[in-house]
Amino acid sequence: MSTEAAYAVVLGVVLVTTLALVPLVIGLAHRVGAVVRPDESRVHTRPTPTLGGIAMFGGLLAGVAVGSRLDALDAVFSTTSELLGVVVAATVILAVGVIDDLREVSAPAKVAGVVLAASVLVLAGVSILVFRIPFAGVVVLSADWSYLLSVVWVLGMSNAVNLIDGLDGLAAGIVAIAAGTFLLYALRLSDEGLLQTGNIAPLVAVMVLGMCLGFLPWNVHPAKVFMGDAGALLLGLLMAASTMVVGGRTDQEFSGQTYFFFAPLFIPLFILGVPILDTLLAIVRRAAKRSGVATRDKDHLHHRLMRLGHGHRRSVFILWTWSALLSGMVLYPTYTGRGNGLVPLGIAALGLVLYTVLHPGVREARRSENGADLGL
Repeated sequence: MSTEAAYAVVLGVVLVTTLALVPLVIGLAHRVGAVVRPDESRVHTRPTPTLGGIAMFGGLLAGVAVGSRLDALDAVFSTTSELLGVVVAATVILAVGVIDDLREVSAPAKVAGVVLAASVLVLAGVSILVFRIPFAGVVVLSADWSYLLSVVWVLGMSNAVNLIDGLDGLAAGIVAIAAGTFLLYALRLSDEGLLQTGNIAPLVAVMVLGMCLGFLPWNVHPAKVFMGDAGALLLGLLMAASTMVVGGRTDQEFSGQTYFFFAPLFIPLFILGVPILDTLLAIVRRAAKRSGVATRDKDHLHHRLMRLGHGHRRSVFILWTWSALLSGMVLYPTYTGRGNGLVPLGIAALGLVLYTVLHPGVREARRSENGADLGL
């Protein structure tokens, strides 16, 4: 069996397992009272069970179990403790998310839990080891800096996915696009000999893809279940792990890898462009209002799309499409060997379009025009 075929088998196992576990999780959520009721900070209109992250975690465990039995993936399982560290860290962050879904914990407590999970990753060897500083070359990080940047990376990714999880199917769809894109990127680097044979990134990415695809049929609008913090934090941690062992390990230049200030870690930033941008906007917005970073509001990108008149499904589709375009721009120079210089321009153009459409002033102008047309 080829490596690609082995990844396809793992993908199918994770997808089917997650899909099959969701009904059991829905029943469990109802029994323990893990049901999210509508309120002024949410857009759903009926009580909906959460804890969907438990089904995703079951898919992850099934994927690891099956992958360990495939000869084509022997190098991933036999030469490193990193995959075990990923599973342990996933268990820790799942527990943090489940506790928060059952009884909302304070933001500092949640951050402490994520830092603990990130620390498990670092101890297992999943960390950022090298970093390219624009125009200054490659820096090999000391143990302290490696730990700090790795923890910050996990915190950023986890919170980015958590914040974008505001519409049915939005977070699962965007992470599926990101995981699929990063899988193709990692496989391309492997084909070029730029990743070690036992690198865990492609396997983790393919499992994340399967988790999202298995969960989406239950989560598209109108959602029958939410992934909750358990699912969002889990997906963020896994995406952080897979990106760290690629962007933070490869110090050789490669077309598509170095197109933006020669910094490999910018690749996952753009692949996960929607949730990361939404997170940055949320931080700035809440700081301006002097409110806590964890304070909920209805000014995220998806909320703004809905206020512009787009329905629930269309808003999700728009953000899915934007994520796919960003991902395509990343992959194009990687697979063609050209177009590096056009990628930043394309990303800037997409950002300008999004800013123009979603800027609050646009909505106010439209309201004024509509009011004038009605003679108000």
